[in-house]
Amino acid sequence: MLYFLQNENYKVGVESLGAELQHFIKLDEQIEFIWQADPNVWASHAPNLFPIVGELPDAMYTFQGETYPLLRHGFARHKEFKLVDEHHDKLVFELTHDEETLAQYPFKFTLLVAYKLEWNKLSVTYLVRSDDDHAMYFSVGGHPGFNVPFYPNENYTDYYLEFEQEETLSRYLLNAKGLQNGDTERVLQQERVLHLKHEFFEKDALVFKNLNSEKVTLSSTSNPRSVEVEFQGFPYLGIWAKPGPSQYVCIEPWCGIAGRVGESGELQDKEGIQEVGPKQAFERTFSITIL
Repeated sequence: MLYFLQNENYKVGVESLGAELQHFIKLDEQIEFIWQADPNVWASHAPNLFPIVGELPDAMYTFQGETYPLLRHGFARHKEFKLVDEHHDKLVFELTHDEETLAQYPFKFTLLVAYKLEWNKLSVTYLVRSDDDHAMYFSVGGHPGFNVPFYPNENYTDYYLEFEQEETLSRYLLNAKGLQNGDTERVLQQERVLHLKHEFFEKDALVFKNLNSEKVTLSSTSNPRSVEVEFQGFPYLGIWAKPGPSQYVCIEPWCGIAGRVGESGELQDKEGIQEVGPKQAFERTFSITIL
């Protein structure tokens, strides 16, 4: 079911399946900023990633001597969430463990995804709570896709990403199975601006670690409109689109990252894994602001 938040200038739509953001519309211009899930290109809008981010070796991991299957980006994006709180400016969705999740992920959990609209800013908050009597290991992250270009008669290459601070960044390369292969490739050298081009994604996502910036802005050389994504507390950032002439880009704040070739397969040893104690909670917020 699709739920909406709206004020005088903006309208947001969130689908209960996956608690997925599907619309962020500027009403006076009727501009839709969220990618509209063309099934022939990429059939998602902005999935929520839990309990892993990225791919695992052989789509499996080990915990306490048992091996579990878990597909790329986890199961939350395919699960029906329950709407547990609704106000004129806020929606909160909840997912809890069930027999299906326990077969893939042997932890009792509650995942809350909250959306709050304040004028031109949409905040997305993840609250992960352990409902177990032992430590829980997980990753969580966002995967919002943005239409590029915003307006007709513009080109993809008119658009660029501007980081909050100067960055010297290398991308951590992925192999054909979506795993970190140990290689890197320099993308920025004491620069703030990264011009979009489709060729970037021929090697899968741009995966960044150790950024100085906590914000990145998607802008155009041909119009004044921008989208700012702020990701304080998220140690990894992915930039992605499917290879080819796709008309979107994903800006992905992550608390977690794809597995590495040759890693042990033990869940608690995985790079970027988060740990929360028994009956404890973990919370992170990223935001999307239309400028």
